[in-house]
Amino acid sequence: MTAHEPPALPLRFGYGTNGLTDLRLDDALGLLADLGYDGVGLTLDHMHLDPLAPDLAARTRHVARRLDELGLGVTVETGARYVLDPRRKHGPSLLDPDPDDRARRVGLLVRAVRVAADLGAHAVHCFSGTVPDATDEDTAWKRLTDAFEPVLDAASEAGVPLAVEPEPGHLLATLADFHHLRRALGDPEPLGLTLDIGHCQCLEPLAPADCVREAAPWLRHVQIEDMRRGVHEHLPFGDGEIDFPPVLAALAATGYRGLTVVELPRHSHAGPRFAAHSLPYLRRAARLAAERTPGTPPVPAPGDPSATPEGSSTP
Repeated sequence: MTAHEPPALPLRFGYGTNGLTDLRLDDALGLLADLGYDGVGLTLDHMHLDPLAPDLAARTRHVARRLDELGLGVTVETGARYVLDPRRKHGPSLLDPDPDDRARRVGLLVRAVRVAADLGAHAVHCFSGTVPDATDEDTAWKRLTDAFEPVLDAASEAGVPLAVEPEPGHLLATLADFHHLRRALGDPEPLGLTLDIGHCQCLEPLAPADCVREAAPWLRHVQIEDMRRGVHEHLPFGDGEIDFPPVLAALAATGYRGLTVVELPRHSHAGPRFAAHSLPYLRRAARLAAERTPGTPPVPAPGDPSATPEGSSTP
């Protein structure tokens, strides 16, 4: 760090409720607060603040009070697998041939923006969806940009950024695809990026730390887990190939102040154990990053020092 560069800011870690689906939402939030997390990535789903069930406004007020009592920040995530269609994973999407189906997804995202505003969330996460059979890419991009316009209008009105996630296998799969969307929409102010660190390891040409630096101006939300090159499988920390201290150093240096949320949706069967493992691991990695970066504020010691970023320590 030079004399003219501001000091890096400490990171704020959260855990995704899509990795705690066997817990009631109140219990999941209490667990994360007890473990020392700074916040939560709240996936709107049938078991956690169902966006389609009655009395959403009253239920949202209850969750807002609970978050405030526990001192937890929040990002609203919209990756529930079957919240709109019990037979199609992540269906319908913004790319569906049926305009009524696309409208259902748009309606969910607009509702998520309103929930996020009521919760004081720092962003709403979303993704494009996969390209349907017999649909060419030009048509898919046209559907996506058209579908995003009312969602961005809602985000602008609510003052909550929309953070689009590049997702392996989707139309919008890479950082380059995000920039394609951004330019196609005219670079609207509410449009930002969800960067999944594991996805960077999986398929981006740049190393994860370089992805963070490249994405910094548009970064509105971060998801994190371990992963291997070329394999889209969310892994507990230490079970993949990512060197986390350089990633966290790069992230802290950007000045990003949103949540960095652990994303282990296929580990809900042991969610409390993985949540307990993940935070000490990340704090240890952040301390190592700070030790290698002069001028970085110290990171508090974790409650469980046994989890380290070197080697596997999966529970």
